[in-house]
Amino acid sequence: MKISKKHIIFTGILFLFGFVSSFAQEKPEKVKKEANKFIAEAQEALSENDFASAEASYRKAISKDPSNLNAKYNMGNLYYAKEKSLNAEQRLKEATELEATKEEKHRIYHNLGNSYMQQKNYQEAVNAFKEALRNDPTDDETRYNLALAKKMLEKEKQDQDQNQDQNKKDDEKKDENKDQQKKDQNQDGKGGEDENKDQKPQDEGENEKDKKEGDQNEDKQKDEGDEQKKNDGQGDKEKQQQPKPTQGQLSPQQIKNLLEAMNNEEKKVQDKINAEKAKGVKVKSEKDW
Repeated sequence: MKISKKHIIFTGILFLFGFVSSFAQEKPEKVKKEANKFIAEAQEALSENDFASAEASYRKAISKDPSNLNAKYNMGNLYYAKEKSLNAEQRLKEATELEATKEEKHRIYHNLGNSYMQQKNYQEAVNAFKEALRNDPTDDETRYNLALAKKMLEKEKQDQDQNQDQNKKDDEKKDENKDQQKKDQNQDGKGGEDENKDQKPQDEGENEKDKKEGDQNEDKQKDEGDEQKKNDGQGDKEKQQQPKPTQGQLSPQQIKNLLEAMNNEEKKVQDKINAEKAKGVKVKSEKDW
């Protein structure tokens, strides 16, 4: 029986494909085995509280086998325990993208929710816990964490609303203060103008009054001066009208004074006579013995 050349070539291709497939199947097993070895080293380091060595071993396992679910999940839990929530979130989210059973997904999402709670990202925590319950509705711990995340989320929204209301009130108060200040400034400016306006006529009135009083005083002084001049002139005129005594004769005033003196002397004499008459005649008393 003859074998054609084409048959020989086809048989060779099938043999080569089978060899490659066998090698490909052996390689993932070897990679997985090596990755698991690094995971074991990390677990041993954790038992000795050697965080740095454990982290390094997990990184090696993930680098060797990026599809290794346990390596990413355990590394996420390691970061969560060390309160490195952002790193924990990253590794756990990577784990959710890998093929896993419902139980594995439940654990991954549960711990992912815890990492969000650690960041106070309550909305994402609620979503993660809900996803965990979809894979295992019987887990009371996840249900409790979900209720707590919802409560914290509600409180956060209330605080935000209160802050917004307070900020709004503060802004309104600032606007009112600005308006009041502007109004006060306008009133002060207008008041100053009105005050100056009122002050001007008053000052003018006072000046006019002072001027009028000054004119009146001046007129009064002038009148008094004129009256004084008039009196002085009258006196001078009377003096001029009085007859001047001639030499060797008495003036009328001197005659008047002389007559008054004579009358006074006559009155004195008459008063003395009247006084003597009033006393009566003196009678001698006779002695009775």
